[in-house]
Amino acid sequence: MQRSAQAVWERSLQQGEGRLTTQSGSLSAAAFSFPTRFGNERGTNPEELIAAAHAACFSMAFAFFAEAAGAPPLHVDTTAQLSFDLGAQGPVVTGVELQLQASVPGLDVARFQEVAQQAKAGCLVSRLLNTTVTLQAQQVGTA
Repeated sequence: MQRSAQAVWERSLQQGEGRLTTQSGSLSAAAFSFPTRFGNERGTNPEELIAAAHAACFSMAFAFFAEAAGAPPLHVDTTAQLSFDLGAQGPVVTGVELQLQASVPGLDVARFQEVAQQAKAGCLVSRLLNTTVTLQAQQVGTA
């Protein structure tokens, strides 16, 4: 299996701009620039895209492991907060915090936490990143 994306950059780092397009077309010429990456200008940036990929991957992994435990989830909501610093050697990712809220009838609190940890360990993006990945998991909406 292969997936691809294309980034086109024009001009200098601080004055230039780029466009990002994914194979699926979900991103088509999405703007990115120095201000969207290191400031607050509207547009995307690599770190935001990594966080989005991590949240999506973890949500799917959680659904897989919950279902394997005999408790298919009703709802899975994951936020990935990626932190990075502008170090002397260049930008470095310092960590990712995953925040999970999920409704999974049939899982007690202990088993819910086990499934969440399995998903964190099994998620392709978690395994890809060479950084600390933490997790806060909360089961909601079950009796």
